[in-house]
Amino acid sequence: MDDYRSLADRLADDIAAGRLRPGQRLPPQRVFARRRGIAGSTAGRVYGELVRRGLVVGEVGRGTFVRAAPVAGAGRALVEPATTAPVNLELNYPSAPGQSELLAPALAPLLRPDVLTQALLPAPADGTAPAREAVAALLATRGWQPGPGQVLFTGNARQAVAATLASLVRPGGRVGVEPLTYPVVKEVAARLGITPVPLTADEDGLVPESLAAAHRSAPLSALYVQPTLHNPTSVTMNEERRGRLARVATGLGVPIVEDRVWSFLADGDPLAAHAPGITHVVDGLSKRVAPGLTVGFAVVPPPRVEAVAAAVRSGGWSAGRFALEVNTRWIGDGTVARLVAGKRAEAERRQHILAQELRGFAVRSDPRAYYAWWQLPAPWRADTFTAAAAARGVAVTPGPAFAVDPNRTPDAVRLGLASAPEPDLRRALRTLAEVATSGDARSAR
Repeated sequence: MDDYRSLADRLADDIAAGRLRPGQRLPPQRVFARRRGIAGSTAGRVYGELVRRGLVVGEVGRGTFVRAAPVAGAGRALVEPATTAPVNLELNYPSAPGQSELLAPALAPLLRPDVLTQALLPAPADGTAPAREAVAALLATRGWQPGPGQVLFTGNARQAVAATLASLVRPGGRVGVEPLTYPVVKEVAARLGITPVPLTADEDGLVPESLAAAHRSAPLSALYVQPTLHNPTSVTMNEERRGRLARVATGLGVPIVEDRVWSFLADGDPLAAHAPGITHVVDGLSKRVAPGLTVGFAVVPPPRVEAVAAAVRSGGWSAGRFALEVNTRWIGDGTVARLVAGKRAEAERRQHILAQELRGFAVRSDPRAYYAWWQLPAPWRADTFTAAAAARGVAVTPGPAFAVDPNRTPDAVRLGLASAPEPDLRRALRTLAEVATSGDARSAR
């Protein structure tokens, strides 16, 4: 009997040679098993291997299809250009009007030789006292005031996520996540040798009872969650749901990693206000300020400071001293606050454009968010739509990039609204609406 990998290799060759075309549906697993004279379990392993290689996509209730668009690396689509399309709605870094003019003055003092000498030294995991105080004040809300001693620094927020998870979850361990999650988290989990476990979410966010059920099935070492402006759906948990989730996690003894990278666009307390003893808040300045000169930070419960700091050091994830110094100045002189105000207004304008150009489609978003989740009209699938959009010069992120379970992939795309100039954004959304209503989906199947 053929090894399942050999069978997967043959199908991969058929895909590469064009004998299996993009968008083509593979036979049901039981039919494939009967034709090949193999067990149904072996057929399942063959299809699973093709999913793992990114060659096919499985859709519950619909079947398994050859991908119509290549899958990007787990986090690449959201952090660097993965396409030559003229309008890129994958990248999502907001820029406020006059941003460079606001940022420039704080750089000048650092260019004095005596100051620059200090700024070029390595920075420890806990940064500097002025930086800790500045970040603690920046992140404080009405119901949550972190102490400066709880603040640690990394090169960016992704590294803060990695360091926090590395300090909490041993290789082989399990971390609960929302069923759609930040793709970089999947990549971080793979590199750390930990397993992301998809929990259940509804229109109000993560369902607390699903955390308890997963933990009963096999213990979870941590929970990673985005309770404010969840990426990609933009859902924000209400206070009742936050409180319930905090009580469940506390009762189970499951530490929380709360990602608040986009929370500067919304008012309200973090999940940490409900469970300060177990919640590790990760955040950064790449969205508030700019990705090219950013820092990330982790605000952790006091007993956990040294463990997370050790993970920062061992992972090589420390912040650069120059970036730390300049961002401390930008926070202190009010530049960050002015940028946040400008970006909040910019997000509202871009959401208005979205509402105009995609009126009548099943688009989920929040007026404060820089992204939207588009449930595609039938018979479009995420991969065929992504390919058709790219052919028209618009890059979007396919929904499967966010899916934790590769066999439950949504027929949806995420639209990043932040990076394209507003005229290009409007034109791109109009183009996408035309693609969605065209007959291309049927011809691609």
